[in-house]
Amino acid sequence: MRETTAGTTPGTQDPAWLDPGPFLRGVAWRDGERVVRADPGDLDRLPWDTRERAALPIGVRLEFTVPDGARAVQVRYRARVPGATEPLRDLAHCFSLWRGDHWVHDSFAGPTEEATVTIELPSGEGPFTLHPPESQSPVILGLRGMGGTLLPAPGRPRWVVHGDSITEGWWSTRPARSWPAAAGRALGLDTVNLGYAGAARGELPVAQQLAALPAEVLTLAFGTNCWSRIPYTAPLLYETVRAFVALVRQGHPDTPLLVLSPVLHPEAESTPNACGATLAELRTAMESAALDLASAGDGRLALLPGRGLLTADHLADGLHPNDAGHALMASAVADALRGAGFVGRGA
Repeated sequence: MRETTAGTTPGTQDPAWLDPGPFLRGVAWRDGERVVRADPGDLDRLPWDTRERAALPIGVRLEFTVPDGARAVQVRYRARVPGATEPLRDLAHCFSLWRGDHWVHDSFAGPTEEATVTIELPSGEGPFTLHPPESQSPVILGLRGMGGTLLPAPGRPRWVVHGDSITEGWWSTRPARSWPAAAGRALGLDTVNLGYAGAARGELPVAQQLAALPAEVLTLAFGTNCWSRIPYTAPLLYETVRAFVALVRQGHPDTPLLVLSPVLHPEAESTPNACGATLAELRTAMESAALDLASAGDGRLALLPGRGLLTADHLADGLHPNDAGHALMASAVADALRGAGFVGRGA
């Protein structure tokens, strides 16, 4: 681990700050200087939990190259300072540097109204990916190379992933280790993470927002919260999945779409919810909806059954995967997208 501290902006002889916009990846919508994960002009139709989670820049990152060997990159940022009694106050505020699929090191700088963090770079041109901390809604204000030029990395095809807290990356030790981030690296895709913890129950306004987003590949990975917080019956989830996909298809009639049904949740598998449905029954309903849509002529839709991807040993808290579980999910999703011909097998 490498630790850095926030500091003041260096003197006038240092290179000028660059606009972060061309370097940002994983961007769905912008609300002024903030990157957000729901359409800021359509928030009134969304549940409160979706709006709350959409304000966090989950999966947003900086990607760059250093063609003439910059020794470090400086990032100027602003982040909300948590209150003294907030439960996430002590969560690591970490900038994590990756080169390709390999972690380089972590740098730490606390949330503050405005600060600069310096991240040392190893030798080589890159490309590099820098994952900022997510929990305190950081806003990247500028960046610059120290001792060399900083250029935006080449763009990649956009992969929009919608799901719940598992998709959002809960219990992965770093944002880069969530299953969407890991699968995106393996596939060479620009992952746009629209995972909403506590939500993702097939809300139809979300489907319409997904329909309006540019995407070369889509993945839907919801259903677990239809067992608990807002209980569904199996027939209700079956029809919800069909309606959700139909709305997404209005904007993406031919875009490859992978449906991932819920992964293992031991407590819920055979336990009826308030409407009498077990998670096993809900999973079957979701899978049946996807298979029926494919059989009815949606040749660009594929299904990945989630039940067999993880065991209880891969769950950090009985529900959310640990790092090993996220890695297994990433591998399975990447294989499914390749196997369906949705991405190149060499990616």
